[in-house]
Amino acid sequence: MTFDEFEEWFRARYHRTSSALTSTAFIFSDLAGLMFAFGWGFFTVNLYDLSIINFKSFVTYWSYLPVFILIYQIMNLYPGLSLAPSEEFRRFTVGSFMAYGGIILSRYIEDRDWDAISAAFMVSAFFSPLILLTMRSAVFRLLHKSRIWGVPAVIYGSGSTGRMLIDRLLVSVRTGYKPALILDDEPGGLDTYRGIPIFHDTMLGPEIARRFHIKMAIVAMPKLEPLELKKLLNDSVSAFRYNVLIPDFFHSTNIWMAVRDFDGILGFVTSHKLKMFWNLGIKRFLDITVVLTGGIILSPMLLCIALLVKLSSPGPVLYGHKRLGLNGRPFTAYKFRSMVKDSTERLEKLLASDAGAREEWEANRKLRNDPRITKIGRFLRRGSFDEFPQFINILKGEMSLVGPRPIVQDEVKKYGEEFRRIFSVKPGLTGLWQVSGRSDTDYLERVSYDTYYLQSWSVWLDLWIVYRTIGTIIKGKGAY
Repeated sequence: MTFDEFEEWFRARYHRTSSALTSTAFIFSDLAGLMFAFGWGFFTVNLYDLSIINFKSFVTYWSYLPVFILIYQIMNLYPGLSLAPSEEFRRFTVGSFMAYGGIILSRYIEDRDWDAISAAFMVSAFFSPLILLTMRSAVFRLLHKSRIWGVPAVIYGSGSTGRMLIDRLLVSVRTGYKPALILDDEPGGLDTYRGIPIFHDTMLGPEIARRFHIKMAIVAMPKLEPLELKKLLNDSVSAFRYNVLIPDFFHSTNIWMAVRDFDGILGFVTSHKLKMFWNLGIKRFLDITVVLTGGIILSPMLLCIALLVKLSSPGPVLYGHKRLGLNGRPFTAYKFRSMVKDSTERLEKLLASDAGAREEWEANRKLRNDPRITKIGRFLRRGSFDEFPQFINILKGEMSLVGPRPIVQDEVKKYGEEFRRIFSVKPGLTGLWQVSGRSDTDYLERVSYDTYYLQSWSVWLDLWIVYRTIGTIIKGKGAY
């Protein structure tokens, strides 16, 4: 492809993309979300006492909205591209509480009184982050399907790392960057990858930045020698306003990595947050609080499920299965029974007679059409209701609310060298792999999700996973 041909292709594909339009879309969605949160707060207080507040009066407080948008802008939520969802959740929460806190404080200073309006805003403060996160997720999906979405980026490198990056950018709903051109140093390589043109000259950066006004460059050439990388950055990549360097130490990085200066020597600082006793204490407090609160709220539903399981087929209500937990120690994980009593015999018979089922079982330890599952069991699995008895394991300290998936002994080999590291923490009732595909993911992806969780843990990540779990259960995606 010549430069002129590329220019025609580029203009046709990217002339409408704009980070400004993306930011505008997010601002409007946040304004709508905030007004909904205002209304929810006023509705809640009004529901408590119909005479204490006028529910419809929340509309008159629209003048507070610019304060929120200004704070969100300060917290770099516009356009907010490539933000980790947990970090986005943190910024929305902190920004919302700052804005609501300022509003409530100013009202108290002015009136010297705590009134129902302030109480309504207090309720709104707790719901706003979830509402805004849900609204933004919807906008991400809508924009991803439109032609205004995405900022064009030049990708340096067409090797395995570069191709993996391009694959992620093309399918990701959230990253916001679109591969526009690939530059590599392999003269005999491909001319395109997934429809993206490849120019075999990494020194074209200045010409491309000047001619096509592309502002972002992403370097995905981790095997490049230091001197070659230095020349590439100085002579080509520096022509772009923004640039990202994909490192060659994937297994040591996380989203909380910081940069430190050791007297002119650059260092990357990271930490294993779940090795710190105060973080473990916070995580345990969150586990107990959520489980006790959820258990009380869900107790009528859990009793109904227990009754249905008992009436649907012979056998006990709960099923205990040996799993590996913290540091590989075995424990009994509880579930509502979803299979027939002779499930082991039926499985052995099926695997012996059906090669396809045996291959599927060996790959994922699950079967899409599992003959052992009862009718009520299939319903329970679709909504993951069968796993609620693991609240018992959490209270006993054998599991956590969020963590890597508890596994059986036969699965240890699937984790390879990562097993000891991943299971240095308690397994979880839910986790990143469950909200990112569940049974549709293979073991390589599961290990990747568990490793990412371990390296990037924060309270915000746990809360975000719990939030995503609710949506995943409702959709029933990947559950069988």
